[in-house]
Amino acid sequence: MADVDELFKLPLTEFTAARNGLAAKLKKSGDTEEADRVRALPKPPLSAWAVNQLYWRHRTPFDQLLAAGERFRNAQATQLAGKAADLRTPLEARREALSHLATLAAATLRGSGHPAGPDTMRHILTTLEALATYAGHADAPPAGRLTADVDPPGFEALAALVPRGRSGGPDPRTPPRVIPFNQPSREKHATHKVSPEEAARRRDAERRKKEADARKALLGAVRALRDATRAAGQARAAMKTAAAHAKETEKAKAAIQGRFEQASAAADAARQEARRVASRAEEAAQAMDDAERAVTRARQELKEI
Repeated sequence: MADVDELFKLPLTEFTAARNGLAAKLKKSGDTEEADRVRALPKPPLSAWAVNQLYWRHRTPFDQLLAAGERFRNAQATQLAGKAADLRTPLEARREALSHLATLAAATLRGSGHPAGPDTMRHILTTLEALATYAGHADAPPAGRLTADVDPPGFEALAALVPRGRSGGPDPRTPPRVIPFNQPSREKHATHKVSPEEAARRRDAERRKKEADARKALLGAVRALRDATRAAGQARAAMKTAAAHAKETEKAKAAIQGRFEQASAAADAARQEARRVASRAEEAAQAMDDAERAVTRARQELKEI
């Protein structure tokens, strides 16, 4: 509903009044059920509101994050299926998109009169990382209409997000699988006949083993994702520290340049003063020579008298 979308585009301080007004309008028009749904919408926290603004105001970088998350998830699924996959490229693209959106979020908060504090930014990054993990999945939270922060999906939820196979989905009559498995190798022809019960038992045991192996592999991938997320956070912290150090260095450089300019000006003034003193010294020396010659002439004239 377009009117509901407009609620989430508004400044945070206007949300409640606009929501109640829309609910009253819907109720007056006879759409009581929709009016109740709108009135039940909670006011988003500041961090979720900021992520909504990124969706509505900066859709291109927002979509780039979701696309990078989708590529990373597909690459993980390919790797878990036992095939070679490039995880580094989509992971780096995801990190860059997160960093860019974090900068935009901080600017959005400051531009709207809200502080971009560490806790708020941490919640924003966590929500963005979670949305990148969900990407375009049907169970993804509604980007642009968030009413709360989003946590990364847990193990079971993440398992459901991994692509199932080329057919587009699992057979509802079979147990759910995390990834498409390779076809089981054919057993060598046995010399004795296997009973149907034994064959069923073997198939069930093999299926359970493959599911256990797949869950173990997926758990390792989840841990790798968490480690990568932690590493990204550490890199952002290091970048912030480096930026602060660079800023302090620039201040020190500016101070040194200021002192150098003052010293240069003082040196120029000293050189000019030295030239003036030298000029006066030359004039004094010339006056002394003139005086000595005058004394010599006066003595000579005195002798001649």
